[in-house]
Amino acid sequence: MMEKLLNPDSVAVIGASRTPGKVGHELVANLIESQFEGKIIPINPSADEVLGLPCFPDLTSCGTTIDLSVISIPYKYVMSSVRASIEAGAKAIVIITAGFKEMSEEGAKTEREIADYCKARDVSLLGPNCLGLINTHHKMNASFAKQLPKPGGISVISQSGALCTAILDWAAARHLGLAKLISMGNKADLSETNFLRTFADDEETKVIVGYLESVDSGNEFIKAAEQATSQKPVVIFKSGTTQAGVKAASSHTGSLAGADTAYGAAFTRAGVIRAETFEAMFDYATAFAMQPLPKGDRVAIITNAGGPGIMAADAVENCGLTVQPLEGSTATALAQKLPEAASVGNPIDVLGDADPDRYVAAVNAAQDDPEINAIVVILTPQAMTKPAETARAIADCNRNEKPILVSFMGGQDVMPGRDELVAHNLPDYPAPERAVAALKAMHDYAEWLRRPPRVVTRFPVNRRRVERIIHRHIRTEQLQVGEAAAKDVLRAYDFNVQPGALAISGQNAVEVADKTGYPVAMKIASPDIIHKSDIGGVKLNLANADAVIDAYDLMMLRMSQRAPNANIEGVYVERMCQKGREVILGMTRDAQFGPMLMFGLGGIFVEVMKDVTFHIAPITYDEAMKMLESTKSFSLLKGVRGHASVDIAAIATSLQRISQLVTDFPQIIEMDINPFIVSEAGRESVAADARITLAE
Repeated sequence: MMEKLLNPDSVAVIGASRTPGKVGHELVANLIESQFEGKIIPINPSADEVLGLPCFPDLTSCGTTIDLSVISIPYKYVMSSVRASIEAGAKAIVIITAGFKEMSEEGAKTEREIADYCKARDVSLLGPNCLGLINTHHKMNASFAKQLPKPGGISVISQSGALCTAILDWAAARHLGLAKLISMGNKADLSETNFLRTFADDEETKVIVGYLESVDSGNEFIKAAEQATSQKPVVIFKSGTTQAGVKAASSHTGSLAGADTAYGAAFTRAGVIRAETFEAMFDYATAFAMQPLPKGDRVAIITNAGGPGIMAADAVENCGLTVQPLEGSTATALAQKLPEAASVGNPIDVLGDADPDRYVAAVNAAQDDPEINAIVVILTPQAMTKPAETARAIADCNRNEKPILVSFMGGQDVMPGRDELVAHNLPDYPAPERAVAALKAMHDYAEWLRRPPRVVTRFPVNRRRVERIIHRHIRTEQLQVGEAAAKDVLRAYDFNVQPGALAISGQNAVEVADKTGYPVAMKIASPDIIHKSDIGGVKLNLANADAVIDAYDLMMLRMSQRAPNANIEGVYVERMCQKGREVILGMTRDAQFGPMLMFGLGGIFVEVMKDVTFHIAPITYDEAMKMLESTKSFSLLKGVRGHASVDIAAIATSLQRISQLVTDFPQIIEMDINPFIVSEAGRESVAADARITLAE
């Protein structure tokens, strides 16, 4: 579909100009300077030639068909130029012109008309309001960005034209090659999804890098990204991460899922490496483009200064990798080749007066050691340091079996070394922490590639029972499903729920308590009261009938005072649960990516620390376990300081059941099981409270 966009044989520039500095002039100049080997056709009714090329008043006068049309003319003439381009044979169109949906509703309408017109004729449309595109391997700079990078293996897609120019400048400063650069602009037709699919199969692209502000279709993005990441790394810097403009959510899960959470969950699901900063985006891309992936998490650090070595060791441990102790033959070999004062542990300190030979000895020892999976090399400029020679020596001994990331710290003194590193395909970073962060990204991607096949379990459940409950609530416009009905839904999906029922009087509550067995818990039942305990709507450990009646009367008095307008359905009475670890399981449905599952520990961990994790449904058992392991409080579940481990598998399975439930019923837009009480293995976990919100 995009062959004529990326590899055209002829390019028409509509709006070509003889005036330097104008976009139409720069477009023609860049095509010429990039040594484009196809035909360049300037179009301008006021010029006979542009930059030595014959210029035509319109496309019908040029006497040839065109593959690609690049349009840079005033907004009001764009639609007619699109029609003329397609009549002249164009199968791809790039609209540089701005003033469309980013400016007005009228502009948005015109943009939709252009997109529909192109789509109906199977013509690829890039833009409008974009910088253009570059394909270095095709010698084509069809953009108004001045710099043309050398050919390389990194392809870039960006929603920001300004970011494209910054990326080109960055690549030039680092002497780094790019394959393709795409400025998507308003994404009237072609979007990140199209380019992810195209670059996934592009032999010239080794790494895909993206700057995104939004995604047009969440599900399609996940499919395209997963297809791409199964073949090559995808690194994305996503801006717009705040919660500004997000509607207030009623559930814990909804309130904790900010505007950016869904993107993070989607990236995790698809194996996309997320860069938190523009700087990190290219730190990661450089490492992926230049070095092999690590086969494990064990890192060797080589340094000529103690402090930077400690900095690197801290960074390795803090990001979850391992500073692997060097023992046996590796330590012996190093001791024979390094001075007595050198450290042959890890970090390997080759001392401040280290020459290139010491670095080579240390790098070779780390490459020989089967327990080492990756190497970080640090150099600080001492009086006797030889940065350029050391860089060449490291490059010469690199076997390309394990990733080697280098940090030449400093400025002017180490610049010759940095130039040598880039020339020899060794990624260099100004600080050890950045090298380690890039290594962590490589490790995470390698782990994702090694993941087991995705198998989503389907549990035997009672769907008809849930259908009846949901249908009844929607028919009666009760979109807040109270605890009693919510627990009926959970029972249908085989959750363990304590015996209980709704009571509408004190005596009725006693009857329920007598039937379920004491002690009991009592909770107010009202679709208008979400956080029951905040207004005295929860009573626990009621041991007898008198306590139940007293609690009922007091609760009703408090509700009349604290929630006088609430619709009170009664109280929900159930047998008290055994003690255990309280966690929260939930779901909120994102408009783009669909149901997002949430897990976190209860109490302060969710209320104050917000130590929660999200994942896009449906999920596998392994993905559910990854959710648990990614929280800071996971160690509490495994058991610490004399506390027994809880049944972690039960939590993972329950997340899978929620995943199935919300996938089966898209009417559910939010739900919480809070708390979900989990005990030691062998004791059944209990859904102690639950609530569900339905779509209108």
